[in-house]
Amino acid sequence: MSDTETVTEGHPGLHRPIAILILLVTGVLSLPVSALFLDGQDTENYVLPAALVAMALIGVVVGSLLPGLAGEHATRGKARWVGAVVGVATLVVGTLVFFVLLNG
Repeated sequence: MSDTETVTEGHPGLHRPIAILILLVTGVLSLPVSALFLDGQDTENYVLPAALVAMALIGVVVGSLLPGLAGEHATRGKARWVGAVVGVATLVVGTLVFFVLLNG
């Protein structure tokens, strides 16, 4: 299947809420997990960029697996781009939720 073919496998109406839920959960967890591995004296400045890259890549994977995230008649390429953007957006939301929960 090429990137220009539209994809309507399964129930594309369920792709969007499932994908957003997956990305929101990983968005909330990505910053603490990145900090777990990169919170050192020399690497503490890489925590947020690593979380951004990780969520963009996770978004691409989710967009590929659930192409209905980009719409019912979207191509796989568009679904990957939308997945990456939604992944980064959920990282922002997840970071805000994490800091609100952390600070009370």
